[in-house]
Amino acid sequence: MLKLEGVETYYGRMKVLQGITLEVSQKDIVAILGSNGAGKSTILKAISGFILCDYGYIEFLGNRIENLDPHKIVRMGISQVPEGRHTFDDLTVEENLKTGAAPLRQKAFLKSNIEAVYSLFPRLSNLKKQKAKYLSGGERQMVALGRALMAEPKLLLLDEPSLGLSPILVKEIFKRIKAINEKGITIVMVEQNVVLALGLAQMGYVIQNGRVERYGPSTKLLADEEVRNAYLGEGKYVDRKELWEGRIRVKK
Repeated sequence: MLKLEGVETYYGRMKVLQGITLEVSQKDIVAILGSNGAGKSTILKAISGFILCDYGYIEFLGNRIENLDPHKIVRMGISQVPEGRHTFDDLTVEENLKTGAAPLRQKAFLKSNIEAVYSLFPRLSNLKKQKAKYLSGGERQMVALGRALMAEPKLLLLDEPSLGLSPILVKEIFKRIKAINEKGITIVMVEQNVVLALGLAQMGYVIQNGRVERYGPSTKLLADEEVRNAYLGEGKYVDRKELWEGRIRVKK
């Protein structure tokens, strides 16, 4: 569905991505992991057209999309939820959701799309007239996710969806991400919570200094001693099955 081949980008004179190559299969969840400043968010920005691809190419559903205008990329079926849960604070929940439908050519689907978001996030239905600035962090993340879904994406890009949320809200948001994927939407997720990210994803890529250091099935990465030591603590491992049986935990 999505392929990046040898992608290089710059911020001014600083080279950020140094030949990123990765692939995303349709209906999969792919986790992009790594330390702060590794280039994870830059990968999503390059896919979305918010940063120029200076070398290499990006292909989506058989079409080259590198350096296209962001609004054209959205219309092709890619939506992004940026880090920080950016909402329009003086707009209501429902007004925020409607802004996500701007790329749709057929406005007849607006009402049904809003109802689909409320079905996925029932809490937002009760808050539809509430201004976004009065929402909690978790509620704002739900609005941001719902707004991205309004454009009917085939591919959803998530940048640190759990950042700044309490453990209970993190678990709730990840259950919603799982539900979104089960509706057939492919997801690429940059995430600091390695346990949850690899527990949910089919594939993972570890990024360091703008390069892919490791990649493979999430079960393989969770079993990788260096990955465990770097992100989970020495000697720790994760039981993927238990992640979605009501208990999310790391075993010693």
